[in-house]
Amino acid sequence: MTDEKESTFLVTHVESDSAVLKDVHDGQVHTLSSNPGLAVDDAVEATVAPDPPMEVTYQVVEVAERRSLSIEESDEPPTVHERELAAETATGDLAREERAGVGEVHVLTPPEADTTDAVADVIDDREATLSRAARLGVNRVEIRSEPGVVSVRYMP
Repeated sequence: MTDEKESTFLVTHVESDSAVLKDVHDGQVHTLSSNPGLAVDDAVEATVAPDPPMEVTYQVVEVAERRSLSIEESDEPPTVHERELAAETATGDLAREERAGVGEVHVLTPPEADTTDAVADVIDDREATLSRAARLGVNRVEIRSEPGVVSVRYMP
């Protein structure tokens, strides 16, 4: 009987001889006893198993897929559609919509004076933002903004 776990993980920390994976579905953190070549901000579809006998560290049994994730702030303004979504959303709220194909668009409507802070919050909450990207199966997060509108685009 093995306690193998198959999931999608975000690589949150690496050293030459270890790595830390966070399960993007349940938030559980797994410290690896070795690093099979992973890098911070990788999303990994993998199977991990606890190391005997203490079972406090894990090893990667299999990596089904690995992709690098990125967050970037674009100079482009939100799209017309994103601005329309914002207009229908109360200030301080969030609208979510699936993208055509893969991914999602999240439109935040901060007070105009707080737009820069809202963008910074998304970028600074890197682990949560990239965990969401990993769950959605995308590689790239693009942030566009104009006063009162922040679009967070989760894209392949």
